[in-house]
Amino acid sequence: MDIFFDAIYLLTSADNELLIIVGLSLWVSLIAVLIATLIGMPLGAASALFKFPGRKILIVILNALMGLPPVVVGLFVYMLLSRSGPFGVLGLLFSPTAMIIAQTILVIPIISALSRQIIDDLWAEYAEQLISLGASPIRRMMTLLWDGRFSLLTAVLAGFGRATAEVGAVMIVGGNIDHVTRVMTTSITLEVSKGNLALALGLGIVLITLSLSINAAAFLLKEAAENRQV
Repeated sequence: MDIFFDAIYLLTSADNELLIIVGLSLWVSLIAVLIATLIGMPLGAASALFKFPGRKILIVILNALMGLPPVVVGLFVYMLLSRSGPFGVLGLLFSPTAMIIAQTILVIPIISALSRQIIDDLWAEYAEQLISLGASPIRRMMTLLWDGRFSLLTAVLAGFGRATAEVGAVMIVGGNIDHVTRVMTTSITLEVSKGNLALALGLGIVLITLSLSINAAAFLLKEAAENRQV
C-alpha cells in the first residue's frame, strides 16, 4: 500500500521524470500511428477493392503480420540502422526516430488488415450503387473510407494500443537512454529491476488508464457508427 500511495503521489504531484517519460512515449507512439495510418489505411482499402496479381498473398501476409513478434522487428530495424547496415550512415540508431520506425512497422499490418475487412464489408453493401453511379476506382475507395470513418478509427486506436504497449522492439533500437529514448514500457522494466516500484507502478497506472481510454473510445465509436447506420 505504501508503494501504491507513493505512485499516486508521483502522478498527482506531476513528477518531472514521470512526465518526461510519458510525454516521450505518447509522442513516439502518436507519430508512429500517424505514419502507419497514412500507409496502412490506403493499402488495406486497395487490397479490398482492387484486383491485382498477388492480392490474396498480400492479404494473407497482412493478416499474419498482425502477430509479428516485436523483438524480430526490433532486430530487423537494428540491422538496418546499425553502423554496418545500409542506413547506418544516417545515425538513427538509439534515437526516437528509430523507435518510431520500429513501431510503424508493427502497427501498419494491424491498421491495414482491419481497414481491409471494414472496406470489404462496406463494398459488399454499396458495390451496386457505386458502380451504377459510374464512380471511378479511386472515387469508390475515398467514398468508402469516408463512410467507414468511425469504424476505421477503431483500427487506428487498435494500432495506438499496440504502439503504447510495445517494449521489445523499442528496447532494442532505442537503448532505453535516460531522457532520450526511455518510454513507459522500457522504464517499467528498468525501474522494477532497480527496485523503484513506486515509479514503475505510477507508469503502469498511466498505461492501464491509456488502455481503458482507448477501449472506451473504440466502443463509443463503434456505437456511434451502428447508430448512424440505423
